[in-house]
Amino acid sequence: MLLEVRNIHVAYGDAPAVWDATLDIEAGQIVAVVGPNGAGKSTLINAIAGILRPAKGEIRIDGTDIARIAGHRVCDHGIAIVPEGRRLFGHMSVLENLELGGHRPGARAAREEALAEVFELFPILGERRHQIAGSMSGGQQQMVAIGRALMARPRLLLMDEPSLGLSPAVVDDMFRIIRMINERGVAVLLVEQNINKALEVAHHAYVIEQGNIVTSGQPGALLNNPRIREAYLGI
Repeated sequence: MLLEVRNIHVAYGDAPAVWDATLDIEAGQIVAVVGPNGAGKSTLINAIAGILRPAKGEIRIDGTDIARIAGHRVCDHGIAIVPEGRRLFGHMSVLENLELGGHRPGARAAREEALAEVFELFPILGERRHQIAGSMSGGQQQMVAIGRALMARPRLLLMDEPSLGLSPAVVDDMFRIIRMINERGVAVLLVEQNINKALEVAHHAYVIEQGNIVTSGQPGALLNNPRIREAYLGI
């Protein structure tokens, strides 16, 4: 098992946000976490990324518990995140933003190869490598954010609301790209409000509500269960 999350609890001060959450990701899988706004999806993915520290529980990558290591060391274990809202350095060029993702010791030696792969995946970034990132469209900025994460050569890519604020046509393209990334051997944990799109690309899915994972299963089975559709998925 690539990633094992076991009974983690995450709180903001005294307010619990995620509790007793357990999930697994196998190498090469796309796993979706879906649920309503405020359910704890972003909190869960930020805990796995090392941005938030769980008060309790384990997060194991290849059997090693990383739940309480320094946040900047999580990337050393082959995990990278595409954060909600992209969080680019808007005053820097596309190339400079991408290069920031390639500073992990294991990624430095392959930086040129990784950059070539990003430009193959996103040709427009190669064409506009010297453009200021903040001047690009929302969809292009999301490409930069994904490319920056891929520069770290992750085995597991965490994606927090990648379709947020994008037009329907760009959303379709974004999920096509997620499939392509996965086909290159990168496992993906996808947190997404666009439930139909997320379940369309996922191999397995978890449903979270009010900080608790309430059910999981094959995406088709979840979508075809009327009780789950109405109670948890809002569709």
